[in-house]
Amino acid sequence: MDLIFWRHAEAEDWTEGCDDMQRSLTQRGEKQAKRMAAWLDRQLPEGTRVVCSPARRCEQTVLALGRKYKLRSELAPDTTPDALLGAAGWPNGKSVVLLVGHQPSLGEAISLLLGLKQDSCPVRKGAVWWIRTRERDGDVQTVVVTVQSPELL
Repeated sequence: MDLIFWRHAEAEDWTEGCDDMQRSLTQRGEKQAKRMAAWLDRQLPEGTRVVCSPARRCEQTVLALGRKYKLRSELAPDTTPDALLGAAGWPNGKSVVLLVGHQPSLGEAISLLLGLKQDSCPVRKGAVWWIRTRERDGDVQTVVVTVQSPELL
């Protein structure tokens, strides 16, 4: 199974009393989302299942991709790695799944899948981590296919 983690692009800063779910992308964030979406569109196979946090900044990020997607509360800012992976159907899903979400939950899920010593790994705004589970010589392995940042595209 291929699982792709896409952190939302740069958004307005959180301020006291703001509705976190309604924060929008900045102009820079819109450019990041378009750049990464163009790269993803060339890489993703047909039939990729796209799942997105209901937060406005995530939905604005995924809209740049121009593909059908589903909003899932399991990807909201306060989610857990287990809820996030459950929404993806990891590790037994048959399709490629693209998750559009938030830190720290994306980094926590990546750290968990890769068996890293720290609880979370950093995921830059707008960046993609593509992870695959495969079987080799009777062992199930989790490997990193690629990590892409919108600034490098």
